[in-house]
Amino acid sequence: MKAITVRAPGGYDNLVMVDMADPGDPGPGEIRVRLHATTLNRHDLNVLQGKSAASDGRIPMADGAGVVEAVGTGVTEFAVGDAVVSCFFPTWQDGVQVAIGFSTTPGDGVDGYAREVVVAAATSFTRAPKGWTHAEAATITTAGLTAWRALAVEGKVKAGDSVLVMGSGGVSVLALQYARAMGATVIATSSSDAKLERYRALGASQTINYAETPEWGPKVRELTGGKGADHVVEVGGAGTLPQAIQAVAVGGHITMIGVLTGPAGNVPTAALMVRQARLQGVIVGSCQMQRDLVAWLDTTDIRPIIDRSFTLDQLGQAAAYEESGAHFGKIAVEW
Repeated sequence: MKAITVRAPGGYDNLVMVDMADPGDPGPGEIRVRLHATTLNRHDLNVLQGKSAASDGRIPMADGAGVVEAVGTGVTEFAVGDAVVSCFFPTWQDGVQVAIGFSTTPGDGVDGYAREVVVAAATSFTRAPKGWTHAEAATITTAGLTAWRALAVEGKVKAGDSVLVMGSGGVSVLALQYARAMGATVIATSSSDAKLERYRALGASQTINYAETPEWGPKVRELTGGKGADHVVEVGGAGTLPQAIQAVAVGGHITMIGVLTGPAGNVPTAALMVRQARLQGVIVGSCQMQRDLVAWLDTTDIRPIIDRSFTLDQLGQAAAYEESGAHFGKIAVEW
């Protein structure tokens, strides 16, 4: 089978297509999956760029979607022909996560899904939403589940709530789609008027160009009649958190799911206290959360936005496009 590997010291020019031995038949509790798609996330870029602890020769990519080709003994949840999608933390099945780091995350601590076939524990996958393409299903593993956990699991968004999404990456666009399906109103920020127009077409009730309005936190409060947003999906980190705190409603919820402006910085703790808001860091979610997400998606007409698709041998080009920030929604790789 063919696979992409990362050669030391990393970098998009050090991605190599290799021929590997077929993994064979699944053992007890395992399934064999013919993979067809993955999608790009910031975490994947760290691996591809050599910034993670992934070893030389690692097969990258945490997201993987495909079709079950064979099942091992004891597997009852899947059958041959089922469309499936990978779990970001395959050892975190349910409950509270106890491990820290990415030692079991495909494409980082263990080999990932930039390959044609994989044999893995059945618990490493869930079903894909009915009728979705493999590229659409691959959006669930990282971005989709992060948005779901932020809104449904931690935020407990309900009809009539207001949600603020930032930027136009995969998590933010999916968060808008999910929030609208939950009956929430959405405010979106971007530095691009063209992207803000796309957000309005997807159902955003208000938009803010943060390049033109760098103090966008008070603007959010103005747009909500002085209340602020009930939920903020925070992707920037220290550089944007002060504005997010200004934007959140009293008693509201800020979910930090990214640190695009840097890993550390000053937090205006007094302002957070005044808002009496909850600030919570989130890294994706459990396999059970993913099963719940898929079940919910099957009740909606949501289809993720795929900005552009590349082939497996174009993974480096796809990563460079992700890094550029020019996309709206998700970037897929299909084979």
